[in-house]
Amino acid sequence: MHLHVLGICGTFMGGLAAIAKSAGHHVTGCDANVYPPMSTQLGALGIGLTDGWDPAQLRGIATGADVFVIGNVVSRGNPLLEALLNSGRAYVSGPQWLFENVLRDRWVLAVAGTHGKTTTAAMLAWILDCAGLAPGFLIGGVPVDFAISARLGRDEARSRFFVIEADEYDTAFFDKRSKFVHYRPRTAILNNLEYDHADIFPDLAAIETQFHHLVRIIPSNGRIIANGGEASIARVLARGCWSEVERFGLAEVSGTGPDWTIGGDGTILLGGALQGTLAFGQLGRHNQLNALAALAAARHAGVPVADGIEALATFNGVKRRLELRGVIDGITVYDDFAHHPTEISATLEGLRRKVSGARILAVVEPRSNTMKMGAVKDALPGSFAAADRVFCYAARLGWDVAGTLAPLSSKALVFDDLASLVSAVVGEAKPGDHVLIMSNGGFDGVHEKLLRALRSRA
Repeated sequence: MHLHVLGICGTFMGGLAAIAKSAGHHVTGCDANVYPPMSTQLGALGIGLTDGWDPAQLRGIATGADVFVIGNVVSRGNPLLEALLNSGRAYVSGPQWLFENVLRDRWVLAVAGTHGKTTTAAMLAWILDCAGLAPGFLIGGVPVDFAISARLGRDEARSRFFVIEADEYDTAFFDKRSKFVHYRPRTAILNNLEYDHADIFPDLAAIETQFHHLVRIIPSNGRIIANGGEASIARVLARGCWSEVERFGLAEVSGTGPDWTIGGDGTILLGGALQGTLAFGQLGRHNQLNALAALAAARHAGVPVADGIEALATFNGVKRRLELRGVIDGITVYDDFAHHPTEISATLEGLRRKVSGARILAVVEPRSNTMKMGAVKDALPGSFAAADRVFCYAARLGWDVAGTLAPLSSKALVFDDLASLVSAVVGEAKPGDHVLIMSNGGFDGVHEKLLRALRSRA
């Protein structure tokens, strides 16, 4: 089958394309601003790429395509989409194609939640892989241990399991349900839930409804691994649940009655019985919770908890999650994908636990649609509690960033010019400092610009 993928350079669609190629399909695709690393990765797989939305693709690279797989980045008015609709040729959404061609006969383990999906899915895939289960997976980032974001499975005949990052964002221009309702998981992690994606959801209640749609399709012999400390998830389950539920939480949080708990020292209990002690290199209590959820989900797939703990001891994380980018003149520079106040706070607190009293300089680009709309901006000042200085890039925002960060006083500086921001960080940074760069995009290459400037200074 020849697939032509519209929006192929997105993380999900690029992973889908790689899986389709591995399954023996002929795959081509297009996107706006095709550039590395995704273009390089897809090119290495022999996937032909076209930059842009020229309808001429229908008579060129996509000639003979059996189906067009449409990413949710493609909207009505897109010239290629309009030509495709006028032609009457077959099209399908990415999630629907994935289910019908890959997931239908698999034991799907889906990781859902506002935060931590990528890391938790990577942990779960690694546990299953170390157990010899050779899972397929599609993850919204690149786990260091796999060096790829998606795979069909090493031996499809034995790869019964498939781990997927289950995003609540909408499916396609013609299907406004959340993507995760297409995956039909047998095991589902509901990690956390708060307001995000303000461009498509009016409020938290609307997102909770989508999560309940997910709950409604999990079979009665399936299992939900739910964060017992999240009131929003409790509301979702209270609307109706027909599957077994195991709850997890922090040992010090009372009142949630979780089946699984983890202490600050990594001690794990299930039903009050000691399971072992988690010792791994991931920072922060949020990552301990991510690991607890992954262990519980892997247990449902048949992996003993002790084996899961042993696997996580060798887990090396995910790129762009507190990823070390360089150390110059005693100044350590990290990259992280955090882009929501809750994620910013958790990442900073995790780094604070690592560096103790050393200074942390937070460099942030509020780039997500939710942040651009200012939907959660009031929570932003408090998210920087663990930082010593804050440098915010506000060039693409339509709200008063300086006013929002005013409670931080001189601790925060706001810039509309990237060069000025880099210059300010370089002027402030001292040996022993830790510079944490946070954005869900490329941040205009600020990482390398900052490292070059620090080298020049040194």
